Amino acid sequence: MGVLKLRAAEECAYDIVSLGEVMLRFDPGDDRIAQTRHFRVWEGGGEYNVARGLRRVFGKRAAVVTAFVDNPVGRLAEDLMLQGGVDLQYVLWREYDGLGVEARNGMYFMERGFGVRNGLACMDRGHTAVSQMKPGDVDWDAIFSRGVRVFHTGGIMAAISASAADVVREGMAAAKRHGVAVSYDCNYRASLWKAKGGRTASVAMNRELAAHADILFGHDGDLAAELGEASQRPPSHTLASYREMAARIVKDFPNVKVIATTTRVPHTASRNDFGAFGYLAGECFEARELKDLAIFDRVGGGDGFASGVLAGLMEERGMDWALNAGVAHGALVMSMAGDNSYATRADIERVMSGGSAGAQR
Repeated sequence: MGVLKLRAAEECAYDIVSLGEVMLRFDPGDDRIAQTRHFRVWEGGGEYNVARGLRRVFGKRAAVVTAFVDNPVGRLAEDLMLQGGVDLQYVLWREYDGLGVEARNGMYFMERGFGVRNGLACMDRGHTAVSQMKPGDVDWDAIFSRGVRVFHTGGIMAAISASAADVVREGMAAAKRHGVAVSYDCNYRASLWKAKGGRTASVAMNRELAAHADILFGHDGDLAAELGEASQRPPSHTLASYREMAARIVKDFPNVKVIATTTRVPHTASRNDFGAFGYLAGECFEARELKDLAIFDRVGGGDGFASGVLAGLMEERGMDWALNAGVAHGALVMSMAGDNSYATRADIERVMSGGSAGAQR
Protein backbone atom coordinates (compact mmCIF):
# COMPACT_ATOMS: atom_id res chain seq x y z
CA MET A 1 0.00 0.00 0.00
CA GLY A 2 1.17 3.53 -0.74
CA VAL A 3 1.76 6.09 1.99
CA LEU A 4 1.03 9.73 1.25
CA LYS A 5 4.04 11.97 1.84
CA LEU A 6 3.63 15.70 1.32
CA ARG A 7 6.58 18.04 1.20
CA ALA A 8 7.15 20.01 4.38
CA ALA A 9 5.28 23.31 4.40
CA GLU A 10 8.39 25.30 5.29
CA GLU A 11 10.09 24.05 2.11
CA CYS A 12 7.31 25.29 -0.15
CA ALA A 13 5.94 28.56 -1.48
CA TYR A 14 2.47 27.05 -1.96
CA ASP A 15 0.36 24.46 -0.21
CA ILE A 16 -1.74 24.01 -3.34
CA VAL A 17 -1.67 24.97 -7.01
CA SER A 18 -4.88 24.29 -8.96
CA LEU A 19 -5.36 24.01 -12.72
CA GLY A 20 -8.83 24.59 -14.14
CA GLU A 21 -11.34 26.91 -15.75
CA VAL A 22 -12.86 29.76 -13.77
CA MET A 23 -16.20 31.05 -15.02
CA LEU A 24 -18.60 33.79 -14.07
CA ARG A 25 -21.74 32.44 -12.44
CA PHE A 26 -25.00 34.33 -12.94
CA ASP A 27 -27.49 33.58 -10.16
CA PRO A 28 -31.18 34.61 -10.49
CA GLY A 29 -31.73 34.35 -6.73
CA ASP A 30 -35.23 33.14 -5.91
CA ASP A 31 -36.34 33.41 -9.54
CA ARG A 32 -35.88 31.07 -12.47
CA ILE A 33 -33.38 31.89 -15.20
CA ALA A 34 -36.12 32.37 -17.79
CA GLN A 35 -38.12 34.84 -15.69
CA THR A 36 -35.57 36.91 -13.80
CA ARG A 37 -34.55 40.48 -14.57
CA HIS A 38 -31.64 40.55 -12.12
CA PHE A 39 -28.58 38.35 -11.55
CA ARG A 40 -25.93 38.26 -8.86
CA VAL A 41 -22.48 37.36 -10.15
CA TRP A 42 -19.76 35.20 -8.60
CA GLU A 43 -16.69 33.42 -9.85
CA GLY A 44 -16.53 29.66 -9.75
CA GLY A 45 -14.77 26.59 -11.10
CA GLY A 46 -14.35 23.11 -9.66
CA GLU A 47 -10.57 23.14 -9.37
CA TYR A 48 -10.34 26.82 -8.41
CA ASN A 49 -12.99 26.47 -5.70
CA VAL A 50 -10.80 23.95 -3.87
CA ALA A 51 -7.80 26.29 -3.86
CA ARG A 52 -9.94 29.22 -2.75
CA GLY A 53 -11.46 27.22 0.10
CA LEU A 54 -8.02 26.20 1.31
CA ARG A 55 -6.87 29.82 1.19
CA ARG A 56 -9.84 31.61 2.74
CA VAL A 57 -11.06 29.01 5.21
CA PHE A 58 -7.96 27.02 6.16
CA GLY A 59 -5.28 29.68 5.70
CA LYS A 60 -3.25 27.76 3.15
CA ARG A 61 -1.11 29.34 0.45
CA ALA A 62 -2.81 28.82 -2.89
CA ALA A 63 -2.31 29.67 -6.54
CA VAL A 64 -4.39 28.98 -9.65
CA VAL A 65 -3.40 28.31 -13.26
CA THR A 66 -6.11 29.34 -15.70
CA ALA A 67 -6.71 31.65 -18.69
CA PHE A 68 -8.95 34.60 -19.53
CA VAL A 69 -9.54 36.91 -22.44
CA ASP A 70 -8.37 40.39 -21.48
CA ASN A 71 -11.61 42.35 -21.59
CA PRO A 72 -13.92 43.79 -18.91
CA VAL A 73 -15.59 40.41 -18.35
CA GLY A 74 -12.23 38.76 -17.72
CA ARG A 75 -11.21 41.58 -15.43
CA LEU A 76 -14.46 41.17 -13.48
CA ALA A 77 -13.55 37.54 -12.89
CA GLU A 78 -10.08 38.65 -11.81
CA ASP A 79 -11.53 41.17 -9.36
CA LEU A 80 -13.75 38.52 -7.79
CA MET A 81 -10.81 36.12 -7.54
CA LEU A 82 -8.67 38.76 -5.85
CA GLN A 83 -11.20 38.76 -3.03
CA GLY A 84 -10.60 35.02 -2.68
CA GLY A 85 -6.93 35.60 -1.91
CA VAL A 86 -5.56 33.04 -4.38
CA ASP A 87 -2.29 33.98 -6.11
CA LEU A 88 -3.11 34.98 -9.70
CA GLN A 89 0.37 35.46 -11.11
CA TYR A 90 0.04 32.29 -13.23
CA VAL A 91 -3.17 33.40 -14.96
CA LEU A 92 -2.72 33.61 -18.74
CA TRP A 93 -4.28 36.63 -20.46
CA ARG A 94 -5.31 36.41 -24.12
CA GLU A 95 -5.89 39.34 -26.45
CA TYR A 96 -9.52 40.27 -27.05
CA ASP A 97 -10.52 40.42 -30.73
CA GLY A 98 -13.52 42.68 -30.07
CA LEU A 99 -16.16 40.02 -30.66
CA GLY A 100 -15.07 36.86 -28.87
CA VAL A 101 -14.64 34.96 -32.12
CA GLU A 102 -11.10 33.84 -31.38
CA ALA A 103 -11.59 33.26 -27.65
CA ARG A 104 -13.95 34.30 -24.90
CA ASN A 105 -14.57 33.99 -21.16
CA GLY A 106 -16.86 31.28 -19.87
CA MET A 107 -20.02 31.83 -17.87
CA TYR A 108 -22.93 29.84 -16.60
CA PHE A 109 -26.40 30.51 -15.28
CA MET A 110 -27.56 28.56 -12.24
CA GLU A 111 -30.92 28.44 -10.47
CA ARG A 112 -30.80 26.81 -7.08
CA GLY A 113 -33.92 24.66 -7.05
CA PHE A 114 -36.21 24.13 -4.10
CA GLY A 115 -38.30 21.21 -2.84
CA VAL A 116 -39.45 19.12 -5.79
CA ARG A 117 -37.95 21.61 -8.30
CA ASN A 118 -34.40 20.56 -9.04
CA GLY A 119 -31.53 22.97 -9.62
CA LEU A 120 -30.87 23.89 -13.23
CA ALA A 121 -27.66 25.03 -14.91
CA CYS A 122 -27.29 26.58 -18.36
CA MET A 123 -23.68 26.52 -19.57
CA ASP A 124 -22.11 29.07 -21.93
CA ARG A 125 -18.49 28.03 -22.20
CA GLY A 126 -17.69 27.33 -25.86
CA HIS A 127 -14.21 28.21 -27.27
CA THR A 128 -13.09 29.83 -24.03
CA ALA A 129 -9.53 30.92 -23.38
CA VAL A 130 -8.96 27.91 -21.13
CA SER A 131 -10.15 25.48 -23.80
CA GLN A 132 -7.42 26.82 -26.07
CA MET A 133 -4.59 26.30 -23.60
CA LYS A 134 -1.95 23.91 -24.93
CA PRO A 135 1.25 22.28 -23.71
CA GLY A 136 4.07 24.78 -23.42
CA ASP A 137 1.79 27.65 -22.36
CA VAL A 138 2.65 27.15 -18.68
CA ASP A 139 6.16 26.98 -17.27
CA TRP A 140 5.41 24.19 -14.82
CA ASP A 141 9.03 23.74 -13.83
CA ALA A 142 9.21 27.38 -12.76
CA ILE A 143 6.06 26.98 -10.65
CA PHE A 144 6.92 23.67 -9.01
CA SER A 145 10.56 24.57 -8.40
CA ARG A 146 9.29 27.18 -5.93
CA GLY A 147 7.96 24.35 -3.80
CA VAL A 148 4.37 23.05 -3.94
CA ARG A 149 2.78 20.49 -1.65
CA VAL A 150 -0.28 19.53 -3.76
CA PHE A 151 -1.15 20.01 -7.43
CA HIS A 152 -4.93 19.77 -7.87
CA THR A 153 -6.85 19.37 -11.11
CA GLY A 154 -9.73 17.28 -12.39
CA GLY A 155 -12.07 15.82 -14.91
CA ILE A 156 -13.72 19.15 -15.67
CA MET A 157 -10.51 20.68 -16.98
CA ALA A 158 -9.67 17.48 -18.84
CA ALA A 159 -13.09 17.49 -20.56
CA ILE A 160 -12.99 21.06 -21.85
CA SER A 161 -10.92 20.24 -24.95
CA ALA A 162 -8.27 17.85 -26.21
CA SER A 163 -5.56 20.46 -25.72
CA ALA A 164 -6.78 21.24 -22.19
CA ALA A 165 -6.47 17.52 -21.38
CA ASP A 166 -2.91 17.67 -22.72
CA VAL A 167 -2.18 20.54 -20.32
CA VAL A 168 -3.51 18.39 -17.45
CA ARG A 169 -1.16 15.58 -18.46
CA GLU A 170 1.73 18.02 -18.73
CA GLY A 171 1.03 19.51 -15.30
CA MET A 172 0.77 16.08 -13.68
CA ALA A 173 4.06 14.95 -15.21
CA ALA A 174 5.83 18.11 -14.05
CA ALA A 175 4.39 17.73 -10.55
CA LYS A 176 5.77 14.20 -10.37
CA ARG A 177 9.20 15.39 -11.47
CA HIS A 178 9.27 17.87 -8.60
CA GLY A 179 7.96 15.53 -5.89
CA VAL A 180 4.56 17.26 -5.71
CA ALA A 181 1.53 15.17 -4.68
CA VAL A 182 -1.12 15.07 -7.43
CA SER A 183 -4.78 15.45 -6.46
CA TYR A 184 -7.40 14.56 -9.09
CA ASP A 185 -11.17 15.01 -8.83
CA CYS A 186 -13.04 12.87 -11.38
CA ASN A 187 -15.94 15.40 -11.37
CA TYR A 188 -18.15 14.16 -14.22
CA ARG A 189 -20.19 16.82 -16.04
CA ALA A 190 -22.66 15.46 -18.58
CA SER A 191 -22.78 18.77 -20.46
CA LEU A 192 -19.04 18.61 -21.19
CA TRP A 193 -19.10 15.01 -22.42
CA LYS A 194 -22.40 15.11 -24.33
CA ALA A 195 -20.74 15.47 -27.75
CA LYS A 196 -17.55 13.59 -26.82
CA GLY A 197 -18.66 10.07 -26.03
CA GLY A 198 -20.59 10.60 -22.81
CA ARG A 199 -19.93 8.63 -19.66
CA THR A 200 -17.85 6.00 -21.47
CA ALA A 201 -15.37 8.58 -22.75
CA SER A 202 -15.20 10.31 -19.37
CA VAL A 203 -14.31 7.05 -17.65
CA ALA A 204 -11.58 6.37 -20.20
CA MET A 205 -10.10 9.81 -19.51
CA ASN A 206 -10.35 9.33 -15.74
CA ARG A 207 -8.62 5.96 -15.95
CA GLU A 208 -5.74 7.47 -17.87
CA LEU A 209 -5.28 10.41 -15.52
CA ALA A 210 -5.93 8.52 -12.28
CA ALA A 211 -2.82 6.50 -13.07
CA HIS A 212 -0.81 9.63 -12.14
CA ALA A 213 -2.76 10.65 -9.03
CA ASP A 214 -1.80 10.30 -5.37
CA ILE A 215 -5.11 11.65 -4.05
CA LEU A 216 -8.35 10.71 -5.80
CA PHE A 217 -11.76 12.27 -5.33
CA GLY A 218 -14.35 9.98 -6.90
CA HIS A 219 -15.70 6.44 -6.85
CA ASP A 220 -15.73 3.22 -8.86
CA GLY A 221 -18.40 4.58 -11.21
CA ASP A 222 -15.87 7.16 -12.40
CA LEU A 223 -13.15 4.59 -13.03
CA ALA A 224 -14.60 1.14 -13.77
CA ALA A 225 -13.18 -0.39 -16.94
CA GLU A 226 -16.71 -1.51 -17.85
CA LEU A 227 -19.68 0.73 -17.19
CA GLY A 228 -22.10 -0.64 -14.63
CA GLU A 229 -24.79 0.55 -12.23
CA ALA A 230 -22.29 2.63 -10.25
CA SER A 231 -21.47 4.64 -13.39
CA GLN A 232 -25.09 5.74 -13.78
CA ARG A 233 -25.92 6.92 -10.26
CA PRO A 234 -24.39 8.80 -7.33
CA PRO A 235 -22.24 6.68 -5.01
CA SER A 236 -23.94 4.85 -2.16
CA HIS A 237 -21.94 2.77 0.31
CA THR A 238 -21.64 1.02 3.62
CA LEU A 239 -18.20 0.81 5.20
CA ALA A 240 -17.97 -2.81 4.04
CA SER A 241 -18.86 -2.00 0.43
CA TYR A 242 -16.46 0.94 0.44
CA ARG A 243 -13.62 -1.34 1.54
CA GLU A 244 -14.36 -3.56 -1.46
CA MET A 245 -14.50 -0.57 -3.80
CA ALA A 246 -11.26 0.94 -2.48
CA ALA A 247 -9.52 -2.40 -2.86
CA ARG A 248 -10.57 -2.56 -6.52
CA ILE A 249 -9.37 0.98 -7.21
CA VAL A 250 -6.02 0.51 -5.49
CA LYS A 251 -5.48 -2.78 -7.31
CA ASP A 252 -6.00 -1.04 -10.67
CA PHE A 253 -4.18 2.13 -9.59
CA PRO A 254 -1.48 1.26 -7.03
CA ASN A 255 -0.22 4.85 -7.25
CA VAL A 256 -3.38 6.09 -5.47
CA LYS A 257 -2.72 6.61 -1.78
CA VAL A 258 -5.89 8.46 -0.73
CA ILE A 259 -9.49 8.11 -1.92
CA ALA A 260 -12.32 10.36 -0.76
CA THR A 261 -15.95 10.06 -1.82
CA THR A 262 -19.05 12.02 -0.88
CA THR A 263 -22.44 10.34 -0.58
CA ARG A 264 -25.69 12.17 -0.99
CA VAL A 265 -29.31 11.04 -0.65
CA PRO A 266 -31.58 13.79 -2.03
CA HIS A 267 -35.04 13.72 -0.45
CA THR A 268 -35.82 17.01 -2.17
CA ALA A 269 -33.65 19.65 -3.85
CA SER A 270 -33.44 21.41 -0.50
CA ARG A 271 -33.14 18.40 1.86
CA ASN A 272 -30.31 15.87 1.49
CA ASP A 273 -28.45 13.34 3.60
CA PHE A 274 -24.77 14.19 3.16
CA GLY A 275 -21.81 12.05 4.18
CA ALA A 276 -18.50 10.63 2.99
CA PHE A 277 -16.13 7.68 2.99
CA GLY A 278 -12.38 7.61 2.61
CA TYR A 279 -9.35 5.40 2.22
CA LEU A 280 -5.81 5.95 3.50
CA ALA A 281 -2.91 3.53 3.96
CA GLY A 282 -5.00 0.37 3.70
CA GLU A 283 -7.75 1.54 6.06
CA CYS A 284 -11.23 2.83 5.26
CA PHE A 285 -13.16 5.49 7.17
CA GLU A 286 -16.73 6.76 7.34
CA ALA A 287 -17.59 10.36 8.23
CA ARG A 288 -20.53 11.29 10.42
CA GLU A 289 -23.48 11.60 8.05
CA LEU A 290 -25.50 14.81 8.25
CA LYS A 291 -29.09 13.63 8.01
CA ASP A 292 -31.81 15.76 6.41
CA LEU A 293 -29.38 18.59 5.73
CA ALA A 294 -31.04 21.82 4.60
CA ILE A 295 -29.57 22.88 1.22
CA PHE A 296 -29.62 26.52 0.19
CA ASP A 297 -27.34 26.22 -2.86
CA ARG A 298 -25.74 22.85 -3.53
CA VAL A 299 -23.15 24.07 -6.06
CA GLY A 300 -19.63 23.91 -4.62
CA GLY A 301 -20.42 21.42 -1.88
CA GLY A 302 -18.11 18.79 -3.34
CA ASP A 303 -15.33 21.34 -3.76
CA GLY A 304 -15.78 22.42 -0.14
CA PHE A 305 -15.50 18.77 0.83
CA ALA A 306 -12.27 18.39 -1.16
CA SER A 307 -10.67 21.45 0.43
CA GLY A 308 -11.53 20.18 3.91
CA VAL A 309 -10.03 16.76 3.16
CA LEU A 310 -6.86 18.30 1.72
CA ALA A 311 -6.52 20.61 4.72
CA GLY A 312 -6.67 17.61 7.03
CA LEU A 313 -4.03 15.78 5.02
CA MET A 314 -1.78 18.85 4.90
CA GLU A 315 -2.05 19.26 8.66
CA GLU A 316 -1.55 15.53 9.29
CA ARG A 317 -4.81 15.31 11.24
CA GLY A 318 -5.59 11.79 10.01
CA MET A 319 -8.22 10.63 7.55
CA ASP A 320 -11.06 10.54 10.06
CA TRP A 321 -10.61 14.23 10.89
CA ALA A 322 -10.06 15.12 7.22
CA LEU A 323 -13.28 13.41 6.11
CA ASN A 324 -15.37 15.00 8.83
CA ALA A 325 -13.85 18.42 8.12
CA GLY A 326 -14.69 17.90 4.45
CA VAL A 327 -18.31 16.99 5.17
CA ALA A 328 -18.71 19.91 7.58
CA HIS A 329 -17.19 22.37 5.13
CA GLY A 330 -19.17 21.00 2.18
CA ALA A 331 -22.38 21.33 4.21
CA LEU A 332 -21.53 24.92 5.13
CA VAL A 333 -20.79 25.80 1.48
CA MET A 334 -24.24 24.49 0.58
CA SER A 335 -25.79 26.77 3.20
CA MET A 336 -24.57 29.88 1.32
CA ALA A 337 -25.25 31.46 -2.04
CA GLY A 338 -22.60 31.07 -4.72
CA ASP A 339 -19.94 28.48 -5.46
CA ASN A 340 -17.54 29.51 -2.76
CA SER A 341 -17.15 29.34 0.97
CA TYR A 342 -17.39 32.14 3.50
CA ALA A 343 -17.18 29.75 6.43
CA THR A 344 -14.58 29.92 9.19
CA ARG A 345 -12.65 27.23 10.99
CA ALA A 346 -14.85 27.88 14.00
CA ASP A 347 -17.94 27.15 11.88
CA ILE A 348 -16.41 23.89 10.67
CA GLU A 349 -15.38 22.78 14.15
CA ARG A 350 -18.86 23.56 15.45
CA VAL A 351 -20.47 21.38 12.77
CA MET A 352 -17.91 18.62 13.32
CA SER A 353 -18.71 18.55 17.03
CA GLY A 354 -22.46 18.45 16.40
CA GLY A 355 -22.94 21.97 17.73
CA SER A 356 -26.19 23.87 17.57
CA ALA A 357 -27.19 25.98 14.59
CA GLY A 358 -28.85 28.48 16.92
CA ALA A 359 -28.10 32.16 16.49
CA GLN A 360 -24.90 33.40 18.11
CA ARG A 361 -25.27 36.74 19.88
